[in-house]
Amino acid sequence: MKKVIKLKARIAEKEVKQIFIDTDFIRLDAALKLCDAVGSGGIAKMIIQDGEVRVNGEVCVQRGKKLHGGDEFGFDGKYYEVVKK
Repeated sequence: MKKVIKLKARIAEKEVKQIFIDTDFIRLDAALKLCDAVGSGGIAKMIIQDGEVRVNGEVCVQRGKKLHGGDEFGFDGKYYEVVKK
């Protein structure tokens, strides 16, 4: 006789923090530094090239990727939204 086990799982909602910019865009590496996700530009470069950063839900390996108002990026389980002032 087979035993049936029922599991309940909850999908956690992701918390999105906002970063505000005065310009039309911000580069991905600069955005990571601005929100204190990384300590330096060198570290930002490495994690971007290693494919650890997602932009708008897709892996991004372009360090100079331009982020505009409304774009989202994430690293290490934390998510950020770019907001133009």
